Amino acid sequence: MPRNLKLYITGVVTLSALALLVATRLFPAEARIALTFTGANIPGVTDNASEPTQLQIFAGILFWTVLTLLASAFPVRLPRGTHRAVAMAPIVAAMSLGGPAVGGWVAAIGTTEMRELRGRIPWYGSLANHAGATLPAIAGGVAQVTFLSVVSAQREWVFAANFAGTLLGAAVFVGLNVVIASGLLALRTGQAFSSVLMGDVQETVVSSLALAPLGWLMAVVYSIQGWAALLFALPLYTTRQVSQRSAEMREMFTQTIGALAAAVDKRDPFTARHSERVKEIAVDIGRVMRVSDAELEALEWGGLLHDVGKIGVPDDVLKKADKLTRDERMIMNSHPVLGAQIIFPVTKLAAELPIIRHHHEWYNGSGYPDRLIGDEIPKLARVLHVADAFEAMTAARPYRMTPLTLEQALAELRKFAGIQFDPQMVDAFVRTVHAEGVPDPGRPAAPRQIPLISQAADRMAVPRVDATATPPAERV
Repeated sequence: MPRNLKLYITGVVTLSALALLVATRLFPAEARIALTFTGANIPGVTDNASEPTQLQIFAGILFWTVLTLLASAFPVRLPRGTHRAVAMAPIVAAMSLGGPAVGGWVAAIGTTEMRELRGRIPWYGSLANHAGATLPAIAGGVAQVTFLSVVSAQREWVFAANFAGTLLGAAVFVGLNVVIASGLLALRTGQAFSSVLMGDVQETVVSSLALAPLGWLMAVVYSIQGWAALLFALPLYTTRQVSQRSAEMREMFTQTIGALAAAVDKRDPFTARHSERVKEIAVDIGRVMRVSDAELEALEWGGLLHDVGKIGVPDDVLKKADKLTRDERMIMNSHPVLGAQIIFPVTKLAAELPIIRHHHEWYNGSGYPDRLIGDEIPKLARVLHVADAFEAMTAARPYRMTPLTLEQALAELRKFAGIQFDPQMVDAFVRTVHAEGVPDPGRPAAPRQIPLISQAADRMAVPRVDATATPPAERV
C-alpha cells in the first residue's frame, strides 16, 4: 500500500473513531428512535406521554441498523470504481430520529457489504469505507441538531424546520462522504482527485440527495407506527435496481463500441486489439494531464472508435505491404472523415467526433483531413495521435514487420514533437506506465519551426513520404 494511502486511511479511521466516541458521550440516543407499537410521536410535532425503555431504544437502533445492512449489502459499481448503495435513506432516518451518535453507529455497522464478508475487500479498505460513512453521518447529525436548536423557538414552524434540518444534515453527510471516498479512490488508483470528484460523484450526489426526503418520510412513518417503515423497502429496492440498470446500460454501450472496434481491427491480423491498446494509452495520458471525467470517457470511446472509418477502406489498400500509390494514399487518408460520418448519427458520441476526425492532424499543419495546426487541433485528438502512433510503432505491420523497441518508439515521439505531435502530449505520455523505465532522449535541443501551410500542402502531394522524414507510425 502506498505511504500516502496508508496515512490517509489511518487519519480518516482515527478521526472517525474519535468522533464516534465524543458523539456517543455528548449526544445520547433520543427517545424518538425507540421501537414502539403506539403511534403519535412524529418528530417535531408530538411526544409520547410515557418514556420509552432502554430496551425499546436499543430495539429501534437495531431496527435501523438491520435496514441499513439490507440497503448496503449489494452496492452498484460506477464507471470510475466508486460504489453506490441506497443506504442513505435509512441512515438519514436514524440520524433524524436518534441524533448524531445513533446516526454514526448505524452508519458504522450498517454499511457492511457482502463484498467484505466474502473477503473481496482488504481489512484496511473495509475500515476506510466504514469510517467514510461514520464521520459524515455524525457531522450531518450535528448540523441537523444545531439547525433545530436555532429554530426551536418558532413552534408553528417545527414540522417544516425538522424537514429542512433533515435535508441539511443529509447534504452535509453526502458532501463529506463524497470528499472522503474520492480521496481514497484517487490515492488507490492514481487518478486525479478532481477527476474522481467530478466523475461518478456528480451522479452520486444527485441520487443520494434525492433519497434524503425519503429518509425523512421513513422517520415520520416510523414515529407513527414503527414497523410500517418496512414498507419503504420496495422503493429502496426499486431505486437500487434503476441504478444497476443504468450502470449496466453504460457498460453494454462500452462493450458494443469495443466489439465494433474489434471487428474493424480483425480485418487485418496485424491490427488485432490495436484500438483497445490505443484506448488504454490515451486514457493514461489523459489521467496524467488531469483531464475531466467527461474527457476521459471521450478518450475511452474515441480510442476504441478512432479507426472505425477503415471499414470503408478496401483490403488491397489496408493490407498492402508495398508503397501506396497516390490514389491509395488518398483512400487510406479518408478513413478519419468516413469514421466521423459513421458515428455522426449517434448523439451520445458527439464528444468523440473531433477525436475520430482529427487524430491524424499534424501539429505543424501537414496532417489530414483538414490540415489543422497547433492548438486548432482538438486537445483530445492530439492525445490520441500520440497514443495511436506509439502503439503502431511498437507492433508489427505489413509494411514494417519488425516493431520498434520501446526506446526507439519513444525516441521517434521526441524527434517529431513539435512537427507531428504536440510536445505537451509527448511529455504527458512519458509520465505514464507505458514509458516507465524506458530511456528518454528528452525534448529536441532546438525548437522546431512550424512550416507554412503552403509547405504543408506540398507535403500532402507526396504519395508516400520517406521513412527518414516521417515516423514509422504515419501509416497505422
